Amino acid sequence: QVQLQESGPELVKPSQTLSLTCTVSGASITTNYHYWSWIRQPPGKGLEWMGAIAYSGSTYYSPSLKSRTSISRDTSKNQFTLQLSSVTPEDTAVYYCARGNYYSILDCMDFWGQGTQVTVSS
Repeated sequence: QVQLQESGPELVKPSQTLSLTCTVSGASITTNYHYWSWIRQPPGKGLEWMGAIAYSGSTYYSPSLKSRTSISRDTSKNQFTLQLSSVTPEDTAVYYCARGNYYSILDCMDFWGQGTQVTVSS
């Protein structure tokens, strides 16, 4: 069974960089042909795909967040990481990591983490 677990700070100050890690078990993040995504849901809004890292290491980003987002991985730990810079209170959301067979279509995600609440506030 594939399991994903998000970890990181629950509170981030405005203008700082939000950093979250997703630890994967039951599957390798280098296995063909899976994509490992970050998705968020602000309060009262729908799910928003933020970006992904592919089995190959290639990265893909939402155009609206591309300038502030970086996704990387540590294959030795089977983890991938999200960094979102220059955060504002509008970045307050539940953040999820997920696996899919494509990188931007939510319906293609087959395994999800439980999500972690991140609040941006001074």
